Order: sequence, then C-alpha cells, then structure tokens
Amino acid sequence: MTLRSLDLAALELLVAVDDHGSLSAAARTLSMAQPNASRALGRLERQLGVTLLQRTTAGSKLTAQGTMIVHWARQIVGDAESLLRVADGLQSSRAAELTVGASLTVAEHLMPRWLGEFRTLHPDVTIHLQVQNSTAVVTRVESQDYDVGFIESPSVPKTLHNITVARDRLVVVVPPQHPWTRRRRPVDAAELAATPLLVREPGSGTRTTLDVALAAYDRADPLLELGSSAAIRTAVESGMGPAVLSTLAVADHVDAGSLRVVDIEGLDLRRSLRAVWRPPKQVAGPAGDLIRIARRDSAARDG
Repeated sequence: MTLRSLDLAALELLVAVDDHGSLSAAARTLSMAQPNASRALGRLERQLGVTLLQRTTAGSKLTAQGTMIVHWARQIVGDAESLLRVADGLQSSRAAELTVGASLTVAEHLMPRWLGEFRTLHPDVTIHLQVQNSTAVVTRVESQDYDVGFIESPSVPKTLHNITVARDRLVVVVPPQHPWTRRRRPVDAAELAATPLLVREPGSGTRTTLDVALAAYDRADPLLELGSSAAIRTAVESGMGPAVLSTLAVADHVDAGSLRVVDIEGLDLRRSLRAVWRPPKQVAGPAGDLIRIARRDSAARDG
C-alpha cells in the first residue's frame, strides 16, 4: 500500500465509528448509506491487512487493532481538515484581491473607466494595478504574479488564453509645421520605414505592432527610443520628428491642433487589445468580471 492509495474518506469513517460507537451511527453522521460505508471500511481493511471492525448481528464495533489504527487515523483526518481550512482561507484572501497588469496605453486611457465600473460591482475587492509594457505583462501573467493582463501585442504565447477586449489603431503623428503635412503625394510604407522615427522601447505593444507592419521594408534606425507614449508625444510636439502612436494617446492633442495625423498609403496599423490569463480557459471571479466590463465598454463605444 502507498500513501497515494490511502482512502481519506474511509479513515474519516473509521474515526466516526470510534466517536459514535457503531458503523450505522457513523454512516448516518457522514450522510453515507450503510452498505457503502461497510464496503469502504472493507476496502481499508484489505489495504491495511488489519481487521478494523468486529461485525455482529447487533452491529459493527472497532476491534482492538481498529482502536489502535483509529488513533493515527484521527491525526491524519485532523491534519487534512486543517489543510483544507488553510487552503480555503488562502482562496478567500486571494478572491478579495485582484492583481492586474496593463500596458501603458491601456492603463492610461481605458483602465480607469473599467476599474470604476469594477469597483461598483466589487466594492470589497482590493485591486493592484501594475503598469508595464506588453512583453513584461505577459511574462508576469505567466509567472503567476498577475491574475490577468491587458496587452497591445499582436501575438500571445500559447501558454496563455486570450480574448480581444477592444480595438485600436496606430497613426503617424507629426507637428503641424512638418513637411509631410503639406505634401500632395501621400507618404507610403516604404518611406515611413526609411524615416528615423521616435519609437517606444522594444517589448512595447506599440513598437511590436509597428515592427510587424514594416517587417518587409528596409528600416532606418530609430531617432530616439522612449519609455512612454506621453514622452514621445511631447517630443513630436517639440519638433524632434515623426512617431507612430495609438489614437487613444493622441486624440486630444490632434483635436487641439498640436499634432497632425499623416495618412500612410498601403499600411494597416489596426490592432486588437487583448486580455490574457493562465489556464483554465474559462476565467471566473473578479478577473472574469473585469474582462467582461472591458469588452462591454468597447462594444458600447464602437456602437
């Protein structure tokens, strides 16, 4: 016999026989049919090679050997109950907290609205929002540091499940005085690729989307790599050069006139913003609710 084959339920039944004086009383206490209880203890006797019960027409009681075994069974059952209580406490504690990882664009422009609605739904859940680039978010979800992540990257590792929660588009932005704003001939993808650009750091979803879109072209070295869309936006407004950013990050500045959008011929920069999480496929609890809020919000805005 091995630990793996030890029947914990049968040990619990044996302890109940000792507590209540008979197999029938023990079976009633555990809401078990007496024939099933008798079979369970019979299997335990065969596994242990010890007679545990003295069976008579008046009922079944513990043998002397059974009385010795029940002492150890009681400790095992007690330890198992303690383990379950600890696990339940950990689960309840974790259920009261939600650690979310989000890319910079999502965190700055979408997450505040999503978390506001989430707070109404789950006022007792403590939310920990961690803001990093998409590659870092994926890594932290895989390592179980985050319960759920929201990213901009065009691809997701097979170790994680994902679902699209919103749609976005990257656009080329320049300051109003830039020569591209006065051109009659449109800028095409090859010219954009050959132009030194202000770009996000490697690992950012915005950078990855741009790199994938221009993979077929010879690329100029970046003019400058910066760690946030806000920093790039400021650099573009100061006249340093063009950049490719999310419409979410530049919409207000385009409306105010400090940035101009330049259409690029032959280049599709639409992308999906995704939620990612570890198996199982169906995400439940607060994490699942946050994903549903994000999808519902996107559908409302698109509609």
